[in-house]
Amino acid sequence: MTFRILIKNLLVLLPILFFFNCKNETKEKDVKSLQKEERPFKVLKEQPSSITTPEGMVWVEGKTFLQGAKAGDKFAMMREKPAHQVTVDGFFIDITEVTNKAFKAFVEATNYITVAERPIDWEAMKAELPEGTPKPHDSILQPGSLIFNKNVNAVANMENYSQWWTWKIGANWKHPEGPNSSIEGKDDYPVVHIALEDAQAYCKWANRRLPTEAEWESAAQGTANDNIYTWGNNDNDLVKNANTWQGTFPIKNESIDGFELIAPVKSYAPNSIGLYDMMGNVWEVTSDLFNINYYKELDTSKVLINPKGAAKSYSPDNPYQKEHVMKGGSFLCHASYCASFRISARMGVSTDSGSDHTGFRTVATINMLETHK
Repeated sequence: MTFRILIKNLLVLLPILFFFNCKNETKEKDVKSLQKEERPFKVLKEQPSSITTPEGMVWVEGKTFLQGAKAGDKFAMMREKPAHQVTVDGFFIDITEVTNKAFKAFVEATNYITVAERPIDWEAMKAELPEGTPKPHDSILQPGSLIFNKNVNAVANMENYSQWWTWKIGANWKHPEGPNSSIEGKDDYPVVHIALEDAQAYCKWANRRLPTEAEWESAAQGTANDNIYTWGNNDNDLVKNANTWQGTFPIKNESIDGFELIAPVKSYAPNSIGLYDMMGNVWEVTSDLFNINYYKELDTSKVLINPKGAAKSYSPDNPYQKEHVMKGGSFLCHASYCASFRISARMGVSTDSGSDHTGFRTVATINMLETHK
């Protein structure tokens, strides 16, 4: 559960993966991911005329583009380097992040219970924690999730992420701020407090899957091939194009864009192919494993074909758990700290973790749709 992360921070003083330490990088090597195809390859570029665009999705044209840190990106981090050429087949992707309305339809159809709603199994949890981690009191080991503490008045140390995060018993997708909150009237907001398992369950029900990191970047680029942002390369356009933090993080949010925290989908202009909120609002989990050394271990002398990410997960900030790549940043991203409102930005999230600023969107391929006919 998401609580494992808080346990690690409070009990064994390890950095919390989820709160975006944007500074720590290491030089340990990763096992190379064998993602390149040596056979002759013809990219699926155009949408086949025999395939109808699924409702709520848009076709992303197959293309070759530059994945990773772009020249001139002052916020680029080592885990985003080196940039490398990637070819990705065409596919369909959700126009927006999966909404409360869509996720509710899934839950009502399947009676699915999310990770944040399930009882916490300490025996299972401690297997993924450092040996000797003491068991918290039973009153704390209750279902819940992490929420941003918007009442922070001062911060003593920006490395102490627990100052602006709170473990909230009873927080889940139906109660995003705790048991006394609800999503009534918020059908068009992104669903949050979703762990990887929850997103995958939704995908199975909807005949979809999570995008790879390369697919996600291809979609975020739209008709471009090497933009820093979804709208181009001008960071002065951030406020009007993405729901991010304005002011002094995490103490004061000036809400220049009209939204203090999360916003309804389609509150900002779409990118060049009609995709909304690829930057900001909520993080979006992908199918790729997160490894800070993955790009460094690639053979960049050749174009990668439909890469699927690292062969194994590795993050020095969270060495005990498997992480997946999440993309796009959230309403908490700010230039002074996270700056993950860029296409190449990549962070890790544990497979059993969710919070009030993480969600997802799905993709569908031609093969998936043909098989489902």
